[in-house]
This record gives sequence, structure tokens and C-alpha cells, in this order.
Amino acid sequence: MIYFLTVNYYSTSLITKLIASIPNNSNTLSKVVIVNNSVDDIAIRSLQSQDITILEPGGNIGFGKACNLGLQWIYSQNQNAIVWIINPDAYFIENIQEKANCFFATYPEVSILGTIIYTPNNDIWFAGGCFRRATGTISTQDILSNSDAAYVQCDWVSGCSLILNCNNFSECPQFDSRYFLYYEDFELCQRYAQQGHIVAVTKLFQVIHQPSSITNKNIFNKIKYSTYSYLITIEKYTNCFTLFLRLMRLIFYAFILIFVKPQVAFGKIYGTILYLRYLLSFCKIPY
Repeated sequence: MIYFLTVNYYSTSLITKLIASIPNNSNTLSKVVIVNNSVDDIAIRSLQSQDITILEPGGNIGFGKACNLGLQWIYSQNQNAIVWIINPDAYFIENIQEKANCFFATYPEVSILGTIIYTPNNDIWFAGGCFRRATGTISTQDILSNSDAAYVQCDWVSGCSLILNCNNFSECPQFDSRYFLYYEDFELCQRYAQQGHIVAVTKLFQVIHQPSSITNKNIFNKIKYSTYSYLITIEKYTNCFTLFLRLMRLIFYAFILIFVKPQVAFGKIYGTILYLRYLLSFCKIPY
């Protein structure tokens, strides 16, 4: 059974469009699970039905923790589920349920699968994630266009459209709870890949995404959370020297941008402060 898991943050109209793009198919069982991070978004509750479950965490707990809540609920229902984590500002243009079931029946070894993602203008937005540990570079690269393979292994896949094959996990897969927003998908892929799970991306089915249609409403918070998340990621998956260089580079660019793009600049500064506070919380200062 396929569970489509999405997180609502004042995105009822977008989620309505997403649900409408999931075709009703009597041959393929599916369910939609919505974690509501905006408690006063009353409109989202009108979507509740037999096939749509809405979970209420009681506030905005961030993307990763919201997904964890949804994953825990799904896992309690079906430990062999296929869970398709999908952004509320994304939607489908084809009948993907049968294709997804067929994929995992044919390639059960894949634990975490990303899909090729297009913008509404048909430009490729995501087709594979790369990571250079020596420099701390986390980037995207089109590794699908020149491949005829059903899937291609990669370093990470986007949480915009990320599928978990729960049958391959001995316990419920979870995002790192330290992340509020951004880079939680990268961390999830790296952590489970280190445990031997296959992380891959496919072009056999696709998703349309309207980039940053939600997060661009508040540039300061977007940059603040992405900066904080990036720094804890670099700390975990590189080394102290790379972390130091990246930290200095962030601070340098932040001060350059103060008079040009103040929201971006202060977002970087506050994100760095959040990270430094996080580091200090682990330091025991004797009295």
C-alpha cells in the first residue's frame, strides 16, 4: 500500500491540488496523510475523509519532526508500507501509483528513492544529489538524462519527492529531530546509506514542483534555518577544518550582503548564531 505523506503550513489550496493529482485507482490501494503544522488553518480539516488522515502536532514543529510523526503513524498501520513524502507545492501529472508499486516489486533492494522533479516550465529541478566530503559541497547534478537504467544510486535525494520502502527497515525510519527545515533529506540519506541502505533516483515517474512557493514568503526564516541546518550537517559529515572554513565563509558573505540583501545577510547571521548556541549547549562550563 502507498501512503502519500505531506506537511501543511498554510498550504491548503496547494494540498488540494496535490490530492486532486493522485488518481483514484481501485486496483491500487493508497492513503494520504497530512501533518498539520498550522493549527489555525481550519480549511485543511475539510479534506479529512476515509482516505485522507490529518494528524495534529499542536503547532509548527518543522518539516522533519512533522514527517516523523506521519511516519510513526503509518508504520503503526503497516510496517511494509511504501511512503511517498511529497511537498505540498508539488503534484503529479500521471498515474504514478501502479508505477511505484511495480518499481518496488521489481527492485526491492532500494530503500530510499527520489524521483526526477520538474518545474511547471518543464525544466529539470532535481535529478540526483551529490556530496563532496572533502569540501563540504552538497549539490545537485543531472545523473538521469544520459542513463537508461531504472534507477541510479546517488548520495542524496530531495525531500520534495522522496519514497521510503519501509519493508527494508527494521524499525520506523526517522529524520534527525535537530533539523527544523532544510538538509534533513540529505542527512537521512547519508545516515541510512552508511547503514547499508541503497539510496537512488529514478526517472520512471516524475513530479512537478513549484520551487519555494511556500518558503519564499519569509526569506529571513528560510536563510536562517537553511544556514543552521547546513552547519550541523557539515559538522556531522565532514571534519573540523572544513567546518571552520565554511563557517568563516558564511560570516564573510553575510557581512558583504548586509547592504545589498539584508534579509539574506541577517538570516545567515542568525542561522550561524543558532548553530553556535547549539554547540555551546554541549559544553559544560565549570563554576
